Amino acid sequence: MNLTTIVGKTGTGMRMLCLAGLLSFPVVSLQASNISLTELGKTMLLKADDSTVKQVFDYIERHSKYVFVYDQHVKNLLTKKVNVATKGKSVEDILAAVCSQTGLKYHINDRQVTISLGEKVNKQTFQRESKRTAGRKIKGVVGDGNNEPLIGATVKVKGTNIVTVTDMDGNFELEVPSGAELVVSYIGFNDQTVKISGSKSTYDVELQENTNSLDELVVIGYGTVKKKDLTGAVAAVKGDELVNKRTTMLSNALQGSLSGVTVSRNSSAPGSGASSIRVRGITTIGESSPLVIVDGVESTLDYVNANDVESISVLKDAAAASIYGSKAAAGVILVTTKRGNDTGKIDLKYNAEFGWEIRTKQPSMVGVTRYLEMNNELQYNDNPSGGFFQVYTADQTKNWVKYNQTDPNNYPITDWQGLILNSSAPRMTHSLTVSGGNKAVKSVATLTYDEVDGLYDGRGFQRYMFRANNDFNINKKLSASLDVSIRHAKSRNQIYDPFSTMRLMPAIYPAMWSDGRIASGKSGSNPYGLLKNGGSTVSHSTQLSGKGSLTYKPLTGLSLSAIISPFINYQKNKQFKLACWYTLPDDPDVIGGYLDAGSLYATNKLTEGRNDNWHVTSQLLANYMRTFGKHDITVMAGFENYYMKSENLSAARDQYELTNYPFLNIGSEDFQTNSGTGAEYTSNSFFGRLLYSYANRYLFQANVRRDGSSRFAKNYRWGTFPSFSAGWVMSEEPFMQKANLPWLSYLKLRASWGKLGNERIGSNYFPYIALMNFGSTLFYMADGSVVSGSTARPAVLAVEDITWETTTSTDLGFDANFLNNRLHINFDYYWKKTTDMLLAIQIPYTMGYNSPNTNAGKMSTHGYDIDVSWQDHIGDFKYSVGLNFSDYLSKIDYLNNSDIISGGKVKRAGVLFNEFYGYVCDGIYQTQDEVKNSARTSSSVTVGDLKYRDISGPDGVPDGKISPEYDRVPLGNSLPRYQYGGNLSASWKGIDLSIAFQGIGKQNAYLDQAMVQPFRNNFGNVPAIIEGKYWSPFNTDAENASAKYPRLSNVSKDNNYATSSYWMFNGSYFRLKNVTLGYTLPKNWTKYVGIDRTRLYISGSDLFCISNYPKGWDPEMGTSAYPITTSLVVGVQVNF
Repeated sequence: MNLTTIVGKTGTGMRMLCLAGLLSFPVVSLQASNISLTELGKTMLLKADDSTVKQVFDYIERHSKYVFVYDQHVKNLLTKKVNVATKGKSVEDILAAVCSQTGLKYHINDRQVTISLGEKVNKQTFQRESKRTAGRKIKGVVGDGNNEPLIGATVKVKGTNIVTVTDMDGNFELEVPSGAELVVSYIGFNDQTVKISGSKSTYDVELQENTNSLDELVVIGYGTVKKKDLTGAVAAVKGDELVNKRTTMLSNALQGSLSGVTVSRNSSAPGSGASSIRVRGITTIGESSPLVIVDGVESTLDYVNANDVESISVLKDAAAASIYGSKAAAGVILVTTKRGNDTGKIDLKYNAEFGWEIRTKQPSMVGVTRYLEMNNELQYNDNPSGGFFQVYTADQTKNWVKYNQTDPNNYPITDWQGLILNSSAPRMTHSLTVSGGNKAVKSVATLTYDEVDGLYDGRGFQRYMFRANNDFNINKKLSASLDVSIRHAKSRNQIYDPFSTMRLMPAIYPAMWSDGRIASGKSGSNPYGLLKNGGSTVSHSTQLSGKGSLTYKPLTGLSLSAIISPFINYQKNKQFKLACWYTLPDDPDVIGGYLDAGSLYATNKLTEGRNDNWHVTSQLLANYMRTFGKHDITVMAGFENYYMKSENLSAARDQYELTNYPFLNIGSEDFQTNSGTGAEYTSNSFFGRLLYSYANRYLFQANVRRDGSSRFAKNYRWGTFPSFSAGWVMSEEPFMQKANLPWLSYLKLRASWGKLGNERIGSNYFPYIALMNFGSTLFYMADGSVVSGSTARPAVLAVEDITWETTTSTDLGFDANFLNNRLHINFDYYWKKTTDMLLAIQIPYTMGYNSPNTNAGKMSTHGYDIDVSWQDHIGDFKYSVGLNFSDYLSKIDYLNNSDIISGGKVKRAGVLFNEFYGYVCDGIYQTQDEVKNSARTSSSVTVGDLKYRDISGPDGVPDGKISPEYDRVPLGNSLPRYQYGGNLSASWKGIDLSIAFQGIGKQNAYLDQAMVQPFRNNFGNVPAIIEGKYWSPFNTDAENASAKYPRLSNVSKDNNYATSSYWMFNGSYFRLKNVTLGYTLPKNWTKYVGIDRTRLYISGSDLFCISNYPKGWDPEMGTSAYPITTSLVVGVQVNF
């Protein structure tokens, strides 16, 4: 065989590479296209002398995006010799030349090339078959399981040479022998056998997607590769799986979907339900959020509509992520949006969804009578000599509920949670997608509207999202793309957030007087009154982004691309705080005071803010591919410039007389304030990648990126971040094939090593430059006069040698498929080491500076990821199961600083990151002798209080005192362990079901004071969970011995509710994330009205959670956050 690729003389090739290098230097720049490496072989210079058909097709498959599918009866013709010399022709030209010499025919649909017998040969074959057995004509439609037609699917009669492919609408027609079986196949889907029986002449076939297809393209940095060629750790999920989660925030949809990816929600509030994402744990004390890339450009995950997503890939190890250098230490999330098709027809899809956000159960509090009794008991415990009824009389305690019926103003009973929260809130979504195109132009556009109301009045969210992606094939050498995305959101909220206060407020304080007027609450603290009359906040945010690319292929195998992508973010908010007062219960004309302690809400005040952010990313990219013999080489080089500028402005005026006109010019100039800041940042990057494959068995990849950032001084500005990875496809080895292991379909071993960087240190864009704060103050002069003057003071201490934080990562893993690719297992074990960790160090307060950032720490992380999936079908019943597991531990190895203690947790060298930090508790004091013979935090500690262990003292040995300096110790890791997630799906005759779940197998959690402490702030509510379970002087000794909670006391609350081991518990949980049930109407019901597909569905999200948390509290939510809600929606999807 003589099969070569002619790339031109060496000098020409070198001149082109040098030209690409020179073009990469200007900062003004065009930006490289995020194109697939396998898309570069559409036009090639191929010379095949005396080569077989199969050799030519194999060559095309290796050097293009195409995958070949063969009819089983073309086998003999694949060994036929051909002579092809098509200088710079397209793949289609080469296919036509081969088929003209062999009698074959081809059909191209997207990436699939179907090779079958030509009409003449097929006719002769069918005539022979017809002589052998009687035949008849059948027809049908091939779909993808969602009733979407598959174009170009191969339909053949098993055991014969009779074959055809489906048309633009997935239709096929074929003459078949009696009793035959059809074998239907399509790239990315499992083959399906259909038996022809009886007189039935119409067959609808739904293929099941093969999620473990080794030829599937996976998005990586600045390109794509086939799954079988991956050497790095990459997890991927398809957009269709995310849409089923029915969430307005894309980040929430990732929860439980990917191994090694931790997604923690902060809130379910409309418009602010974004999640915290961590990839393979925490590698730094500072910023640990992953980099998000949307279609090749840095962006924000929740700015993307889930309906627009084609796939999401997460680059988890250094080999996969190092191409993004200094921004990739915390991992990279790559979002690829959908592109148009070239079928020549226009597709229109409409989706309408209506539903409700349903309030989950809130924490329960004791009833009024018990609250009064327990309040008296608390006072008695702290002052026994005063008797039991020190606060409320016996008559009040006994008859409060009775007196409420006739005198609610003096004996109120207020259900604060029921009064403030609605049981549910409506939501709806409308989405319209139009796609289509031909060989020259492909386009897709989506318009989506979301609206979600809140659980209390005045809370809501509206959002419009539009995205249009366009691709242009100008000629065989030049192509372009133009993408546009617009997002506008409006959020409404009351100024006062009621959640923490409404749970704190006891029922004995009035929200309203009996005639409906706002009451005083507790000394002016009235969350209901503030919610109703305290004013509102309206926020608008608009994001505009675009991406224009140009790709030129001057030589065979060489592609030069450029992109420029601007992004503009406008945000504005208007907060109008209104004076909020209460009147006396018996006199509506007398103001008794102002709510919220009579100060914050005593005047009408308007505050407006503007935040403008603009950035542009520019890239140049060069790709070169070459094959010789069994060697495949791909080289990529690129340049990127990123520039950002932001400004914000805030202005306020107070003492408004009118409340109907919330504009700044209406307010008094005597009570005005304003402020504003700005920031600017830029970075330049050079990067490259080498991919090498030998015989499709031995894989190697090398990446390097050199970044320069304006955050650092000249001598520390640049950092270099390399990585290397290798893979061995063991299952392709001859000795493995000779071993004849039918249960093993595929086995690949992987290893990688690399360095990643981090430069993110908050909002200080110039830490190596000293900053000053400017202001004004009054000066008292010697002559007694007072004048106003400007002031300046040091704000930030310059650290001139601050530089990159570096994370070194090593990964070992394997990918294996079993049982005819039905079972897939992926495993990775990794360890990471971070040095020069960026963090703020403590300096003496007398210096007058804020804590400066510097390189002052080391940290290590190790863990593992496991993915297991199975898919199969039993007749028409198709099902799949996917499970993922991950675990990690992060430890601080070194801190050039003292311990960092905050929120009951410690960051300390030698222990796990963010361990709980507090006292070791030895239970509850039961006797006075036990109290006398123990070390205590204070002399007021007595029986019924928590007993702490004396750990150490100033001399390193127990000193008979309990002090925070010497007796607090790390109590356990606060990070989640054994995280898992899963997806189950099934379909049968138009019915589809999907189930998603996730959880944590183990986590040290802490009972927050809001969950268990009675009478917080000396008056607060009493959690119902402590009822009958706390130590009491009125209990028996046996009851006190088994008490779970300390005595009621204000005097000892600091002792009893300090962070300690007593309040630790296992915070593991299981959450049913989503269940979706759908039904697709038979096509013959809708085709007469021009509808291709109609699907009805009902979906529920966050249906229940099983955990050890007290009833009414959620493992993901804090004690003052908007609660997790259960979403129930019904919807319809219509395709035209």
